Amino acid sequence: MSDLPARTRPPPLPSAAEAAAYAAASLSAATRRAYRADWADFSAWCGQHGQQALPAAPEAIAAYLASLAATHGRSALRRRLSAIGQAHALAGHPWNPGHPAIRHTLRGILRRHGAPARQAAALTTAEIRRLVAGCDRGLAGRRDRALLLVGYAGALRRSELVAIAREHLTFTGEGLRLLLPRSKGDHDGQGASLGIARGTKPDTCPVRALEAWLQASDCRYGPVFRKVDRWGTAESRALTPEAVGTILKKRAAAAGLGVGALERLSAHGLRAGFVTAAYQAGARDEQIMAHTRHKDLKTMRSYVRRAKLLTESPVKLLGL
Repeated sequence: MSDLPARTRPPPLPSAAEAAAYAAASLSAATRRAYRADWADFSAWCGQHGQQALPAAPEAIAAYLASLAATHGRSALRRRLSAIGQAHALAGHPWNPGHPAIRHTLRGILRRHGAPARQAAALTTAEIRRLVAGCDRGLAGRRDRALLLVGYAGALRRSELVAIAREHLTFTGEGLRLLLPRSKGDHDGQGASLGIARGTKPDTCPVRALEAWLQASDCRYGPVFRKVDRWGTAESRALTPEAVGTILKKRAAAAGLGVGALERLSAHGLRAGFVTAAYQAGARDEQIMAHTRHKDLKTMRSYVRRAKLLTESPVKLLGL
């Protein structure tokens, strides 16, 4: 039998390597970096102790977690376990994190060494005013002012902030329309549009701050939030997600802004602060979730519960 004509011949199937690459792309870049580092650490530990890393015996995984018990918190341990599971799943090996050896070991570690996770301190409008008050009119100061105000007003994740391109922005008399082509919760790449209204105070208006930065940096296309070199010139490279946290901590130190012992200062505090401040101002759950793009009401309300600790404390009813 002769071969099919070229135009009717079915296209070749993607290679296994291509399929694996697409499977890996289901995770964010930051998660992939973390998983690679975690897997490398587990593989090295297995090599040192004569254990097979892939597939790994549940008892070996339990022993590995036990070796980290005194130095790693609950979130780090759970991420290590997730990284090991991801490697097994991608390689086609069975994976059962609920195996008694793993489950009981992890539970025992958390019972003996577990401590409350330090949540990101919610940075509300009062803290944001203090942070941007120290941003001068130089190029880095204008960038940082816009970065913090847009991050707060947009309830943006740090990865979303640094991914903003000039082409994603549409300015109007009322404010700003921002296109987010992709974000953490948007696994299918559908994108989302976000509105940021102009503020009533010139010094803290996120739209005015962004306009000033774009003009000063002469940004006409490409990444909006860029590196500023030692000579005060805006580069073409975008900031990294990690740089957002570095800038925030630098501005907080200059403003003398600290957080509680059970909290941590991080870029996620901009997003947490928006939810907290919006709730305290009377915004409804659906309004907040539409803006923050939370898919899970429980997750969004975790910020609201923190805001309620004092504002709706029943202690007020005791007449003390």
